[in-house]
Amino acid sequence: MIRHSLLALAIAGALSSVSGAVLLFSPPALAASVIEEGRAIALDRRKGNCMSCHIIPGVSSAGNPGPPLIAMKARWPDKAKLRIQIHDARKLNPLSLMPPFGAHEILTEEEIDKVVEFVHSL
Repeated sequence: MIRHSLLALAIAGALSSVSGAVLLFSPPALAASVIEEGRAIALDRRKGNCMSCHIIPGVSSAGNPGPPLIAMKARWPDKAKLRIQIHDARKLNPLSLMPPFGAHEILTEEEIDKVVEFVHSL
């Protein structure tokens, strides 16, 4: 049991420099930090500005053109699909009103990863 835990920690450390790997293998404190960073990006009016279209728990002055961001783990169990939705929603729905945050380089790939972690935590 201890050997497996040490192996998991070694793998996490080795992968920490690979984009996205931190989000998959990070300890709880680091995961919470990434979620908070994602929240900050999502609520930044110059970046994600998610609350202009979505109701987000704990955030006032929300818009309603998009669906509320609640029960996201149940609605988007596959984070990869959620990432596609945030990166370029047109890939899943060509008529989507959602801005293509990745395709139009509104957010960096790293910022999108963090927003995915935040949104998935809701």
